[in-house]
Formats: sequence, structure tokens, C-alpha cells
Amino acid sequence: MKLLLDTHIWLWTQLDPDRLTSRVRQTILKAEEVWLSPISVWEFLLLVEKKRIVLNEEPRAWLERAGATSPIKEAPLTHEVAMHSRSIQVPHQDPADRFIAATAQVYGLTLVTADEQLLAGKGYKTLAQR
Repeated sequence: MKLLLDTHIWLWTQLDPDRLTSRVRQTILKAEEVWLSPISVWEFLLLVEKKRIVLNEEPRAWLERAGATSPIKEAPLTHEVAMHSRSIQVPHQDPADRFIAATAQVYGLTLVTADEQLLAGKGYKTLAQR
């Protein structure tokens, strides 16, 4: 299975893995590929700026360390993803969520998320963190 981690799932894998269900944790560990959208990195940086995430190091160093400890592929943010972000069936207009859902759709990835809005969307596969 090829997975796309929603921002919170990616952060939980790095900062608080006990928040993940054993099913999701095992699925991530056994995945053929694990992907991350650049939008998730952008959301992470916003959370650090707003002090909703407090780090003991610079965000760039944290990102480099996180990338070195887990084999995650970067999902390119392309024109096709941008176009799909406007037509994807997600029950709200959050641009970050729309880009992430469109990324899952365009690349044929299963989106791992606890976000009920994304789980209710159509046109892409999901794995619920519940």
C-alpha cells in the first residue's frame, strides 16, 4: 500500500506516536511507500510560528532529522494537483486539506487521516485514524 500522511498523522509519527492506533502504526510500518505533501511541511512551519509546536531546535534542523529517520517521499505539488484541488469533493474549503486530498487522488495514494472532513470526501482513498 502507498500512503500519504496527513499533516497531523506525520507529526504524531514524529512527536507522539502513541496517539496512533496500532492499526495505523502497523500499516505505516508495512507500507510499500510513505509520502508527504510539501503542504504538510508548510502547515508544520505555521504551527511552529504560532507556538502550537515547540521545538528544542530550529525547524529546518528538525525537518532534516525527521526526514533522515523515516523514509518518506515528497509528493510533488504540480499544476495537476492544483487543478484537482478545486474540483475534489471535500466538504469544506480549507486550501491545505484540498491540496492534500488532491495529492492523494492524483498520485493514487491512500490518505491516512483522523480528519472527519477529509474522511467524508470522495474521489480518493482514505485510512481512518480512529
